[in-house]
Amino acid sequence: MNYPARKEKTLPFTVDNVGFLLDRLGQDCHPLQFLRELTQNSIEAIQRTSEKSGEIVWDVDWPTLELGDGVYKLCITDNGDGMTGEEMVKYMNQLSSSFKEQSFSGNYGVGAKIAAATKNHEGLVYLSWKDEIGSTIHLWKDPETKKYGLRQFELPNGQWNHHGIVENSVRPSLINSHGTRVLLLGNSKIQDTMQAPEGAPSPSVWISKYLNTRYYQFPEGITVKARQGWLNPRDDKNTNILRTVTGQKEYLDNHAFSLGQVSLTGATALWWILKEEKAIGNNSGFIESAGHCAVLYDNELYEMATGRSGRARLQEFGVVLGHRRVVIYLKPQTTSNQRITTNTARTHLLVNNESLPWSDWAAEFRENLPDEIEALIQEVAAGASKNDNTQSIRDRLRGIIDLYKISRYRPSPDGSLLIDLDNVTTGGSISSGSTNGKKRRNRRSGSPGNVYSVFLKEDGEKGEEVNPDIFPEVLWVSIKDGTRDPGVLEDRAAHYFSEQNLLHINADFRVYEDMVKHFSKDYGNNPAFDETIKQSVHAWFEQALVETILGVQELRNAKEWSVDDIAKAVSEEALSAAVMQRYHVNTAIKRDLGSKLGSRKGITSKKADKIPAEIN
Repeated sequence: MNYPARKEKTLPFTVDNVGFLLDRLGQDCHPLQFLRELTQNSIEAIQRTSEKSGEIVWDVDWPTLELGDGVYKLCITDNGDGMTGEEMVKYMNQLSSSFKEQSFSGNYGVGAKIAAATKNHEGLVYLSWKDEIGSTIHLWKDPETKKYGLRQFELPNGQWNHHGIVENSVRPSLINSHGTRVLLLGNSKIQDTMQAPEGAPSPSVWISKYLNTRYYQFPEGITVKARQGWLNPRDDKNTNILRTVTGQKEYLDNHAFSLGQVSLTGATALWWILKEEKAIGNNSGFIESAGHCAVLYDNELYEMATGRSGRARLQEFGVVLGHRRVVIYLKPQTTSNQRITTNTARTHLLVNNESLPWSDWAAEFRENLPDEIEALIQEVAAGASKNDNTQSIRDRLRGIIDLYKISRYRPSPDGSLLIDLDNVTTGGSISSGSTNGKKRRNRRSGSPGNVYSVFLKEDGEKGEEVNPDIFPEVLWVSIKDGTRDPGVLEDRAAHYFSEQNLLHINADFRVYEDMVKHFSKDYGNNPAFDETIKQSVHAWFEQALVETILGVQELRNAKEWSVDDIAKAVSEEALSAAVMQRYHVNTAIKRDLGSKLGSRKGITSKKADKIPAEIN
């Protein structure tokens, strides 16, 4: 569009305190984000060369260690296209300046400056060669002015400049005619920047671990390595080594029992079932080797959920058992209606500037659960206790089931009720005088403070009341039979999967075990009674948990109970609290065992030996 000539001029917007802005943005970055930003810069530098291939190495800056104060300093070196002194001044000293074209979906030109500079106030020293000529700059936070910028050099001729020429004697062996090294000095001259930052996983291989779990794979022709064992003698080729960083894909493909993908709305779910092997635990130091979940975009991994959060996410995707062996990556699709971007700190992926639709993807994946994953779940479940208490619990509750006032409705063209499908509640009865077969009450005023409440939807689709099976499916899990992994449900009574109406009860929970020991002692610690006692204890605690689930279902869609409130009411902690009462359960178990084993008084080992085997 051509605008007419104007006399007035616009005063360009400026930033008064760039240092504060950088520090504030730096707080939004992952503590190790600088590893990604500098690695990505090196990848792009190599891709700009005619060869399109090269090497990137994270290592100790050995000259600084040997010629300086003996302090270990981290550096990254690549044999990319390199930069001249003037180019480094241009691109390193402007906040949003970059070799690549800036875009909202790609490069912002701020990554390394935010993630690395804010964690290295002493500075980042760039050494770069182009056409065999080496130049250097020093980006730091001035200790006096507290401003970020390029430090001046006093050149050999007595002049001062913000970049200088360096001798080829200091050129790294990796670099021939072109390439770059970036040296991270930390926040002080004495800071050891090879040491893993506080809280970093796998401190001895922290660089490899972060890059492996951040990248899915590296571009073809580009090799990335990272130093480990740097405190050992340099000539120790067994411990002081450069480990090749591959990204997650190579490991997952090499250790997969089976793999595949599922098409979802706006995304593709890539999945792997890992082999049951020692590598699942042994390789966790430098790679994410056990079950987890993440988002994959442009060969990078975002929002990776591991450990307990990873298990919870996999369970949401329907992997209720065997999750230690399952990995799921969601790959969003860019379309005309779906724009994929990252936040400025590149810590989260966004779809049309909103958070990812994890719940929607999980529901779709559950509905289309791959046969291989379903088979794994069934295989693990096959090792669980076969005691089925469902029917006995149903029989005991049959007489009071009306106390669990739970109504569910389904659409039906011949139904006599109106259903609000969004809230799964009844909307009224159909009468002959309703408009389009529907009826609306005559309201004259809205709720106080909200006149629009007059227009609340009361109409619904025709439907009928149904009686679904409200009882959850129950599975007792334990470490002994392989249905529970260490750390899962640790010292918790049970876990409820609301979407699947599935209840996993931890057979190893101390409350149950203590009750079993209590009755075993009462019956003379005779092994002949062990299985019967355990079955009775499990049955009555299972009933307590099932009743809790049924009771909480009654609270759904109540005005005072939000979705979060319901989730808390059936959380692992809440279910643990539900079985903490002992008196009534103890009484029920005592009565149950009395009918099966007889009175506890006078029981002896000799008498126990004569008890028919069928009761055990």
